[in-house]
Amino acid sequence: MAKVIAIANQKGGVGKTTTAINLAASLGANRCNVLLIDLDPQGNATVGSGVDKNTLVHTTNDVILHDCLAEQACLITACGFHLMPTNGDLTVAEVSLMDRDHRETFLFKALQPIQRAYDFILIDCPPAVNTLTINAFVAADSVLIPIQCEYFALEGLASLMSTIEQIKGSVNPRLELEGVLRTMYDPRNRLSSEVSKQLLQHFHHKIYRTVVPRNVRLAEAPSHGLPALQYDKTSAGAAAYMVLASELLGKQATLVSH
Repeated sequence: MAKVIAIANQKGGVGKTTTAINLAASLGANRCNVLLIDLDPQGNATVGSGVDKNTLVHTTNDVILHDCLAEQACLITACGFHLMPTNGDLTVAEVSLMDRDHRETFLFKALQPIQRAYDFILIDCPPAVNTLTINAFVAADSVLIPIQCEYFALEGLASLMSTIEQIKGSVNPRLELEGVLRTMYDPRNRLSSEVSKQLLQHFHHKIYRTVVPRNVRLAEAPSHGLPALQYDKTSAGAAAYMVLASELLGKQATLVSH
């Protein structure tokens, strides 16, 4: 049965989609069967995985609205993982769900038939807490929060944690905080170090030991439709996400053994 992880932060530009793509590729490189779901109408995870978002037959929109089966929308990418792609059509689902009963459970129900086909299902959420994000939280076992080590890092974080607790207390009691990932870290920047210390004080053992550096190759890779691991496997960014995958897998193994 797949572990479903929502990758979320209501603040944009924190490395959320970069994390989704590169963690999916790194877990794939560790021989895991991985599905990446693009749940952001911008379709950046789709494009960054080498898929043309303008020529899609089935999208996440169709899956959520139950117009097609989840397996029909899943594509095999050249990046080492499967992808449920999306494009601007996903805004249709966001609007349509507003008038439906149990609207927060549509993605959860759609994913049930394919849970056993994967080891991990990663969901790249939109940079907002909206109906789509709530669907991701209801479908997920846990939430991974990428946080940029810069001035506004903690802005909105309390609100996001509150939303996670609300979902856990009402619709999805199994939902947990998977971990907090420090991204775009520059050790030469004193502010990065200060924000990192604040995060460690606040989240303690929920902070990943892995720190993703600010890295040019990591930033360039999406424009080539590749994860950093395939664009430049020697880059610091690619190495960081491989370490993150190992850390996540190690944590999983510990939980299973207990």
